[in-house]
Amino acid sequence: MTSPEAVWLASSLAAARPRVISALLRVFRDLDTAEEAFQEASLRALRTWPRTGPPRDVAAWLILVGRNAALDGRRRLARQVPLPADDGLPERAVSDQGLSDPGLSNLGLSDLEDAETPLAEAIDAQVYRDEILRLLFICCHPDLPVTQQIALALRIVAGLSVARIARAFLVSEAAMEQRITRAKARIARSAVPYGAPGAVERVERLAAVSAMLYLVFNAGYSAATGSERSVLCDEAIRLGRLLLRLFSTDPEVMGLLALMLLQHARSPARVDADGEIVLLEDQDRGLWRRPMIAEGLALVDKAMRHRRPGPYQVQAAIAALHARARRPQETDWAGIDALYAALERMQPSPVVTLNRAVATAKVAGPEAGLALVEPLAGPLQSYVHFHGLRGALLMQLGRNGEAREAMRRAIALAGTPAEAAHLRSQLDRLAGTGAAESEKI
Repeated sequence: MTSPEAVWLASSLAAARPRVISALLRVFRDLDTAEEAFQEASLRALRTWPRTGPPRDVAAWLILVGRNAALDGRRRLARQVPLPADDGLPERAVSDQGLSDPGLSNLGLSDLEDAETPLAEAIDAQVYRDEILRLLFICCHPDLPVTQQIALALRIVAGLSVARIARAFLVSEAAMEQRITRAKARIARSAVPYGAPGAVERVERLAAVSAMLYLVFNAGYSAATGSERSVLCDEAIRLGRLLLRLFSTDPEVMGLLALMLLQHARSPARVDADGEIVLLEDQDRGLWRRPMIAEGLALVDKAMRHRRPGPYQVQAAIAALHARARRPQETDWAGIDALYAALERMQPSPVVTLNRAVATAKVAGPEAGLALVEPLAGPLQSYVHFHGLRGALLMQLGRNGEAREAMRRAIALAGTPAEAAHLRSQLDRLAGTGAAESEKI
């Protein structure tokens, strides 16, 4: 489905997912139940809303429908087993909505105007300034390994597919499926609390929550559709602002939010009218969102004054150098190369080295860049950008045969149609070069 109505419906469900899952998790204390209830509510929305129109409060509707569906399922399985506690749901709210009626499973939605909203607000009472942030800290419980914390949060909170999470971690889909399943099983077996952690626990989980937010942002930044890009990037930035309110003096949280703002500011120029990817050096910088850039630059400057550099601050400083360049020729590539070198020391990673290779090639030429890229063939063999950058550098060096092979490999690994189309255009350029050389001979 590609109609505007279908796109709106899909983006609305994606945007509501974190709040709905969080509310259902508080009621049922079980991740699988909360997910299944959300899926059932989403299916009913897909069947109902095209015919009747959407409710005024999408999340409230989904919470109520999902809760009723899950309670119906439990009754069918356990008959007279007592219902789970409502965790702070006021008795009056229950009575007002008729939820204390034993015949609840046979009731439809109330026809009263906005009747779902007060109930949802009672179920979803805010513990932090935002319920979704509370859910992030729950998923990032220290009883779980960090890799499981982040993977689980991406699946539960952001609703990303297992395949997309696997690509973010550079592992196979099967391995990521096992990782998420183990995390859920560990939570089910242990006494992991579903309540909000205290101040000390929040600090302990901050790194995992920050990493999860940035992975959600990156998932949106590379998404196939504009609506999905907007939902995920905007939500990550919104949660980043909330996180900064909780940790207002933490320079790494400032750096994280600055990084997301500076990158998202370029979004209007990243894709052309035909949906084709536009490289940074070819973008119309007049389309960049200057207010967002100004906010990001201010946060970078504020974070640097703390003199406690960290990986997010360094990445934000790199994005700031791009943002300050009014023309591609004014980009401080030497400064970017130095910042990536610092990031390599702080957070060694083949992806960081790959990014540094771009700056090195700009400063010292394609051969120097390729010298950094070639040793990464092992760990990045399944990473589309490794083959894409390698192909581009080989093309600049005139090694067209090797460049074609690298580009074909990159196309096979492309995660979106736009990404594949961009790589094919580079491959077409190589084909044209080869034909011209043949004519000369």
